[in-house]
Amino acid sequence: MPVNLTAPDPASLFPVPGITLGIGSAGIKKPGRKDVLVMKLAAGSTVAGVFTKNRFCAAPVQLCREHLAQATPAALVVNTGNANAGTGLDGRERALKVCDALAQEMGVAREQILPFSTGVILEPLPHEKIVAALPQAVANLAPANWAEAAEAIMTTDVVSKAASKQVVIAGKTITITGIAKGAGMIHPNMATMLGYLACDAKLPQPLLQALVKHAADRSFNCITIDGDTSTNDSFMLIATGQSGLEITDAAGADYAVLRGAVTEVAQTLAQAIVRDGEGATKFMTVQVEGGRDETECKAVGYAIGRSPLVKTAFFASDPNLGRILAAIGYAGIDDLDVDQLDLYLDDVLVATRGGRNPAYREEDGQRVMNKAEILIRVVLNRGAVDATVWTCDFSYDYVKINADYRS
Repeated sequence: MPVNLTAPDPASLFPVPGITLGIGSAGIKKPGRKDVLVMKLAAGSTVAGVFTKNRFCAAPVQLCREHLAQATPAALVVNTGNANAGTGLDGRERALKVCDALAQEMGVAREQILPFSTGVILEPLPHEKIVAALPQAVANLAPANWAEAAEAIMTTDVVSKAASKQVVIAGKTITITGIAKGAGMIHPNMATMLGYLACDAKLPQPLLQALVKHAADRSFNCITIDGDTSTNDSFMLIATGQSGLEITDAAGADYAVLRGAVTEVAQTLAQAIVRDGEGATKFMTVQVEGGRDETECKAVGYAIGRSPLVKTAFFASDPNLGRILAAIGYAGIDDLDVDQLDLYLDDVLVATRGGRNPAYREEDGQRVMNKAEILIRVVLNRGAVDATVWTCDFSYDYVKINADYRS
């Protein structure tokens, strides 16, 4: 079961003026399941995104990048159950047929449709099923469908993921609401599984692009479940402009407030993905302090967070904490002086100046390891930069889920 995570209360998700969402059932993998989402954007909306750096990126990722450069987006369409990745030219053609069908339904150009897919890789996209479900999704477009939308994009997720926040900027109430999906194949390298955030401020596209990258680098690019970067990772940020607040200056106080709020919602969604990691029983925060730069701090955080030996020890609640030191040692910091390093497990000082703390007792480590949420704190003592990575443990169920994924 997810670690301290439940499905969002639909009443807690604020509609974003300028966004309507519709859900359809195409039966891609399971008959009757909600597996198609359409998001319609108000005229004048701006859209920015970051995508997977996996060279085998999926056909919809390729098309989404192209369409963003060609036209002002009018709608997003998402399907689950099939990733349309590793499908070559045929995959692009099938994704374009979905774009064409939705464009015709909405009376816009195909380039104004942004397609997304998630699910099994290397299988042809059943575009006919998706096209057949589009009229249903368009017919139930509504501003308050965020909770249903979060359900419609799930794959191996146990619970849906959504978050919402309102903040007052320059006397205007700005609404930020987002959804995400992901539970496995999570080690984002620029984006995340799938994530969609919308706000009703108005920003020019270049400024919105800077904002989505800032938020991704502090949220979805700080999580790992299994060290696998997906072929379909996409994180999109939409600004509808319906609130009447316009922000054009990245150096201004208004932008800083909005950036902080967007990043907070993105972090909530990113952490929800880790809490719902396939088979997860523990949620771990890896806090690396005193580095020379963010790159080396994240390298240490990820080395710990994706180590199978570390993750299985945490699943067993076994304070075999030398595994953490080993991960730090192979993180790639060639001039790391381990004699300057301290390691904490929550409030317990485990190792100091590169060796076991003389006062450390295994029962203290065991007390922390028995908890569902644990802080791993690494102090490098070589600079003034910090970084945080969120991860989870590996349980028997992780293997079962992935062994049975296509069955």
